[in-house]
Amino acid sequence: MKKKQIIITLYLLLIASTLGAVLTLGILNAAVIFNSEYILPIPYLDHYNEGILMGEIFRRFSYWIYFMILVIAIFEAYEYKMMRRDRYAIIAAFITLSTMALFAAIYTPKILELQQQGVEATLSSEFASLHSASELDFKILAVALIALFVRRMMLMFR
Repeated sequence: MKKKQIIITLYLLLIASTLGAVLTLGILNAAVIFNSEYILPIPYLDHYNEGILMGEIFRRFSYWIYFMILVIAIFEAYEYKMMRRDRYAIIAAFITLSTMALFAAIYTPKILELQQQGVEATLSSEFASLHSASELDFKILAVALIALFVRRMMLMFR
């Protein structure tokens, strides 16, 4: 395998891994954590404490997000510099980078900050609005990762 093929393959694996993590966190983890009363024999956690657990998972996932922001930015900038420009890949990468940055740098820290203020803060309309926006951002991120993966895969076979 050529060096270029290895780099593209690694890039695609990282994109696919990130998509898998986003789907796992959004579909599996959230469903289990926020339905603990149906899983555990005795309801140990209230909704607030379930949110604390989920917030910590997302805080830790933010480290991976920051790493992937660097990987995507470097790879896509290099492809652009080498005149291997593709409009669809650039758009998908931009949306991916934007949603990642919003999630890791704005939504997660702000939600964690409100959680630290107590239950009352998490019942506010500000928290509800912020949480809804972060959920939408996470969904857009999943779609953007799929688009970026598929487009880069298509370009690999050109």
